[in-house]
This record gives sequence, C-alpha cells and structure tokens, in this order.
Amino acid sequence: MEQLNNQNQRDTMNSSPELVLYNFSHSSCSWRVRFALNLKGLDYEYKAVNLAKGEQFSTEFEKLNPLRYVPVLVDGDVVVSDSLAILLYLEEKYPQRALLPDDPRRKALNLQVASVVCSSIQPLHMLALVVHKSIEEKVGPGEGLLWAQSSIEKGFFALEKLVKDFATSFATGEALYMADVFLAPQIATVVMRFNIDMLCDCLCSPTSLF
Repeated sequence: MEQLNNQNQRDTMNSSPELVLYNFSHSSCSWRVRFALNLKGLDYEYKAVNLAKGEQFSTEFEKLNPLRYVPVLVDGDVVVSDSLAILLYLEEKYPQRALLPDDPRRKALNLQVASVVCSSIQPLHMLALVVHKSIEEKVGPGEGLLWAQSSIEKGFFALEKLVKDFATSFATGEALYMADVFLAPQIATVVMRFNIDMLCDCLCSPTSLF
C-alpha cells in the first residue's frame, strides 16, 4: 500500500494537465519557460500569442496579464506572468529535475545570472526600443542598433566575470541549471538578431557556456 501511495504521489507530481502556457515562439522570455517545462518533464498546453499581430492586446489576454506581455502560465486557478516568476513557481510547485542547486552559493549565482539577463540584456533585444526616437536623440541618428550591440556585449562581459570561477560544462558547473535556461535564449537572440559573434576570443573564454 505504501508503495502504491508513493507511486500515486509521483504520478500526481509529474502530471500537469492544467498547465497552459501563453507564449510567442520568437520571445526569448517564452523560450525560458518552455525549456523549464520540458526539462521538468511537464505536459502543458501551448497557446500561441502572436505579438506581431497584436494578439497580446486582446481583451481575453489582458485579463490574464494587464501588462500584456508574454509569457503567462496558467496552472489551474493560478496565473503567473514574467518568466523569472514562472520559473520560481515551477521550481516550488514541481521540484522534480531541480533548476536551482542546493548549494546556497551556486543557487544565488544562478539567480544573479537570471536577474542580469532580465534587467540588463533582454530589454535591449526589443528592436522597437532600440530604434525609438528618444534613444536616437541620445546616441545619434541611426546609432540605436550599435548602441544596443555595445550594451549587450557589456552585459555578457559582466556575466562572464560573474561565472568564470564556476563555468565548466555549463554556466555554473557540471549540471544544467536556471542560469543556462536564461542564457541560451539570449545567446541565440543576439546572434540571430544583432549579429554579435559570441565565439569571439575577445568576448568569451573557451571554458564558459558562451
């Protein structure tokens, strides 16, 4: 009977029929959540929100997130927006395949990396911001993209210094954790959208993730 109860508990923990992810395929913030859900082996319903078509401004989506951005995770009667908040929620609610290490120092490091990506790198990926008039007034006409590239590179330089004593196979050690989940989409985005050479010797060391 005890074995049956334990099995039922595991089945309940691994099954998540009520999980619904509202996301946009090209959104790096959405990538993070998809990565986390897949790493944890959680089933979820994928609901696309096409930002290019303005679907985030629909009345239905505004009820889920008044700020009208993706991703949004719905878990039964719980609604969570913001990728970092979603990952922390998943880590608490579905602890299988942990994305944060037990060691307090490495856990803090993973959260630092996630915070730097969210606050100092990812916002610069929004092309509407880069070419905004207020930005070009400060950096010069047509210089918004170069400014964004330079600022993004500075962010990755800072991250490299942050993890240099920990990075081996992955950003913070031998296992894949939250730092990697945040870094991978940003690296892909800067390569594809901003043509930044992330393999350049002047930007990174051969042992780091990026």
